[in-house]
Amino acid sequence: MNYISQKLSIKEKIGYSLGDLAANLVFQTLMTYLAYFYTDIYGLSPTHSSIIMLVVGLIAAFIFNPIIGILADRTITKWGKFRPWILITAIPLGVIALLAFTTPNFSYQGKVIYAVVTYTLLLLFYASNNLPYSALSGVITGDMKERNSLSSYRFVAVMFAQFFVQVFMLGIIKSAGNGDKAIGIEKVMTVLAIIGTIMLLITFLTTKERIIPKPEQKSSVREDLSDLMKNKPWVIMLSLTTLVFITLAMKGGSYVYYFENYVDKKQLALFIQPILEVLSKIGLNHFGNDPVSAGFGLFNAGGIIFMIVGITLSKNLADKYGKRNIFGLFLFISTLFILAFYFFSPRAIGFIFFSQILHGFFYGITIPLLWAMIADVADYSEWLNKRRATAIIFSAMMVGLKAGLSIGGSLTTLFLGYFHYVPNSLIQTDFAINGIKLLVSVFPAIPFLTGVALLFFYKIDKKTEVQIEADLKERRT
Repeated sequence: MNYISQKLSIKEKIGYSLGDLAANLVFQTLMTYLAYFYTDIYGLSPTHSSIIMLVVGLIAAFIFNPIIGILADRTITKWGKFRPWILITAIPLGVIALLAFTTPNFSYQGKVIYAVVTYTLLLLFYASNNLPYSALSGVITGDMKERNSLSSYRFVAVMFAQFFVQVFMLGIIKSAGNGDKAIGIEKVMTVLAIIGTIMLLITFLTTKERIIPKPEQKSSVREDLSDLMKNKPWVIMLSLTTLVFITLAMKGGSYVYYFENYVDKKQLALFIQPILEVLSKIGLNHFGNDPVSAGFGLFNAGGIIFMIVGITLSKNLADKYGKRNIFGLFLFISTLFILAFYFFSPRAIGFIFFSQILHGFFYGITIPLLWAMIADVADYSEWLNKRRATAIIFSAMMVGLKAGLSIGGSLTTLFLGYFHYVPNSLIQTDFAINGIKLLVSVFPAIPFLTGVALLFFYKIDKKTEVQIEADLKERRT
């Protein structure tokens, strides 16, 4: 390995983080609105929506991601291994993101086929862009503290994307379409596609790959896969990533149903009115007039703001106590506030908002650590096997992300169908309402708690982090 300065400028950290801001304009939209888009806007049944999200998502997870990872690790250009992928996929990703949320006037069968094709292409280009982007964090610096810092920048950007999508987007969709959500979402996705493309190009222009394998380091796909199988921390992180994104997809995709069908609208309007008046005085009038859209936006805003506060604490805590310990502790605490949602009445608006804020704060501390831990796993693999295969390790994590997103999203629509949810109905049965409550509380809590248990078997603690960093620095020098 070539060893040069591992310090990153603020410009490069910001430039790198814009790539995640762009990707999450797509990812957060998928996680928050894809199920709702298919069932309540595009007009697909919950069963067909569930099948599409599961089957296409698993194909993307177990076929697209490993192939992209293998190809990226073997890419050799003057720009490096991973940056060229960001460049060539920036425009196609924006175009297909728009098409995936377009509603052509086809027959029902035509709609199903169109959804399958566009969702497949979207996940293909997302993998081709975001997997090399994620792997770039493993070669942009080998300094553990700089990597923790980079992750914090990156996930503050993620929170900004999440803030827009979850706080303002539903109201903007309804407003842009004058009540027609199909027209509104097409207009919104057009703007997001343009902005996202520009941000990805900035990421390409402002970053640099510093950890470069020696020319004599060559490995076959078989050797790379063999290294993975011997890498127990990688197996645990793959499982953990899958579980985390099952929870995020399930609860994230269920909140809109929770607000539209369970939360008391009159009580919600009374609760948020003083907040809206204060925001209006300082020029923030972007929540819309519909109490459900405004309440949903403010609910998400509270969680995201305190997630960002949590993110700012993450680096120092991880530097002092180690990533594993901090991740496990605060993932557990955040789960308790997910479980609490099952016990709130429709009129307990204050408790609903407060629980979301506390969940956001404690979960926020864990957010930068997941990808930093995966980069550590890539270092662990190099330390153990004396070969570096960054992208294949990150591709495996993307398998977990896509599998988790697909399973969580599919479970959302599957459970909605099981509990006899009726799209766009003003009245739902008690059975359906109970299903919606479970989807934002008990069901998503189970994967998080399982992930906490797995971390007891993850052996890259603070002491091991320091040893790996020192040994690899000596080798690269």
